[in-house]
Amino acid sequence: EQAARMKKLQEQEKRQKVEFRKRMEQEVSQFIQATGEPRRRFQPMSKIERSILHDVAEVAGLTSFSFGDDEDSRYVMVFKKEFAPSDEELDAYRRGEEWDPARAEERRRLRELAAQQEEAELERGPTPPGPPNDYKDKYRHLIGSDAAKAAARTMEANKAYGCVPVANKRDTRSIEEAMNEIRAKKRLRQAEDE
Repeated sequence: EQAARMKKLQEQEKRQKVEFRKRMEQEVSQFIQATGEPRRRFQPMSKIERSILHDVAEVAGLTSFSFGDDEDSRYVMVFKKEFAPSDEELDAYRRGEEWDPARAEERRRLRELAAQQEEAELERGPTPPGPPNDYKDKYRHLIGSDAAKAAARTMEANKAYGCVPVANKRDTRSIEEAMNEIRAKKRLRQAEDE
């Protein structure tokens, strides 16, 4: 009895699959004949139904992809060969977004611009090593941005840099005279200690 019921269920499933396949073949042929429709989205279906639809699409010479997160919401999209989806379009469908060619063109243009900037940066050569920022920026809140410029304007360079005029010297003795005086003081101290 149980074997008979199982056989009856299997035959019923087989009949349903055949009917589903015929229905999908009709829908796919309608899709192929529709001239203004580059893609068609089918309702969410089970794994077996999706595999049947993929097979029908492949036999008809179409491209098909499944999208959706969980088994209950997965659906199939069928594309005509001349309107095959780009990788960006497929990524948008995988994320659950609607495909917008204008937005995709804008993203593509931004990527090209970034690539051109990177290429120009490579042509300029490596950046010289140094700190990532200017130390003045760190202390700007303390010294301000105009303080250094004002100080640089008022400061004048010493024309005799490194040479001290004789008039500015306090000690006019020669080195030998200074050394002799230091030795004499040392000898005097030693004599007092003894």
